[in-house]
Amino acid sequence: MKKIYTILWMLTISVATMAQGWPEKYEGVMLQGFYWDGYADAQWSLLEKQSDNISTTFDLVWIPQSANCGGQSMGYDDLYWFSNYNSSFGTADELKSMIATFKAKGIGTIADIVINHRKNVSNWVDFPKETYKGVTYELKSTDICANDDGGSTKTWATKNGYQLSTNNDTGTDWGGMRDLDHKSENVQNNVKAYLKMLLEDFGYVGFRYDMVKGYGGQYTKLYNEDSKPQFSVGECWDSSNTIKNWIDATDKTSAAFDFQFKYVVRNATDKNDWTYLGKQNEGNWPLVSSSFNSGNYRRYAVTFVENHDTEVRPDGSSNGPLRKDTLAANAYLLAMPGTPCVFMKHWQEYKQEIANMVAVRKAVGINNISIPTEVAKAKDYYAVQVEGSDSKKLLCVVGTKANSYTPEDSNWKKVISGYHYAYYVQGIEPANITLPELKEDEKPKDGVYGGVPSFCTIEENEICAFFEAPMTWGSQIFTWAWMNGGDGKDYVGANWPGVEASLLGTADNGNKVFKWVSTKTTAPDNIIFSGGGNKTADLVFTNAGYYTKDGKQAVVTATGIEAIRTTPSVQNGVIYDLQGRKMGTTWDALPKGLYIVNGKKIVK
Repeated sequence: MKKIYTILWMLTISVATMAQGWPEKYEGVMLQGFYWDGYADAQWSLLEKQSDNISTTFDLVWIPQSANCGGQSMGYDDLYWFSNYNSSFGTADELKSMIATFKAKGIGTIADIVINHRKNVSNWVDFPKETYKGVTYELKSTDICANDDGGSTKTWATKNGYQLSTNNDTGTDWGGMRDLDHKSENVQNNVKAYLKMLLEDFGYVGFRYDMVKGYGGQYTKLYNEDSKPQFSVGECWDSSNTIKNWIDATDKTSAAFDFQFKYVVRNATDKNDWTYLGKQNEGNWPLVSSSFNSGNYRRYAVTFVENHDTEVRPDGSSNGPLRKDTLAANAYLLAMPGTPCVFMKHWQEYKQEIANMVAVRKAVGINNISIPTEVAKAKDYYAVQVEGSDSKKLLCVVGTKANSYTPEDSNWKKVISGYHYAYYVQGIEPANITLPELKEDEKPKDGVYGGVPSFCTIEENEICAFFEAPMTWGSQIFTWAWMNGGDGKDYVGANWPGVEASLLGTADNGNKVFKWVSTKTTAPDNIIFSGGGNKTADLVFTNAGYYTKDGKQAVVTATGIEAIRTTPSVQNGVIYDLQGRKMGTTWDALPKGLYIVNGKKIVK
């Protein structure tokens, strides 16, 4: 059974209720349940199906901002707050089902809260009008900071007859969307209602506040004291002193991510010098360091070694990513005080070993204010001892020679080890530590969540394509196809936006799936899908290709094989087996098996 942590509320002199930002002596571990562009892996229904494995190891799961953003999005261009929760990760019902399942298995769900800025509906200054519990909520142009986007928003607003707030931003200006004026009573009322709705209607237990440097920390205090989340953590991406000052500005109603911890670990792995784990990072100690013990900031440190912003993203961008020694980095993370947050990609790659590390951590009783002590260090190893509960201790050794290191104290007993890491314990017998047995997780298939739907089929000699449409693309999808070197027009003679595609059904994630069939016997070179004022990029055509907004994801096949045909069309008089040998020209004379015909695998 997991420990149930109750939140203790303190009364201020004014008898106002104060939210407690992070429970003291908290032993839980958090999973970041997504990565950048990880739409398939972070589907609500898929995470729910993986809840058994998640619950063996994690007490909290932080998921992406969960409302609709007007198209496929990771959620940081938030549009709706109250009325539309059919997002890139699933439907509102799927979200509620996942959160309820997590709760039943002892997992709390952390919501990603994006309130520094907000997306507009149609121009620079208009926001959705939404009704919740009979009250209409709407941000106005006067809720936008006076100096938003360096003054360019004000220039546009004045030219088009709108007014902004008279207040400048209380934090760092951020370009691209409208920065909200948190001095505004209307903004405050909208945010308060929004946060309470997430807790009360959806069942979240806490918040991860995005980009908190964009507005004053006193507003996080205001919102937390009103909504009373069990957990609150802010993304204050800066030096440890800035993070510490932000925690203080919230009156310790919120924890913060320990960015210096991440970069200290990155320096050790990048430089192949494990002594960096005991060094300052550019003049800053991690919050879990003894340098901040007097203020007990370990309690408010959510530690991590990678996240969706620091990882190497699909476009190649990154911010100090962890490039190697993932296991050793996580071993150190999961041995140290603070509340560790494990990155989804690391969990996916090393489930069993990370689960074992967490099991040892919990058996020893390490919590967010446990005391670490450096034991030994050299370029190729680093050893740190961490105090647990009831006189139990954990010794974590990481580095290229971690498994060659022998503790001087013979009372240490090795309990687990792996590539560049080893855990030793005192005060508990290794045999008394139960390591979890994980099940095989259900995974997305063929690059598409849930695989290509079974209702996607092809006929013999058919030239076709399938498109999984985002929920916001309307009820009809159009297809425009053309030939390279042609006149640029649709190659079947249609006018823009092309030919209507046929609705086949609904995919597991709630998106509608359409099929386009060519009326010609030759295939086009390129294709575009459009609907609801949206369209894809120019895509390379692949016959029977299964496309999403981001391009081709798979080819409609039977377990990777062309749809089964009894008599395929054999051109050039040649049939091959899988070894490339010519098998003649007569299909009926061949034994049952798998063959290559016209460059495609076909079953007989």
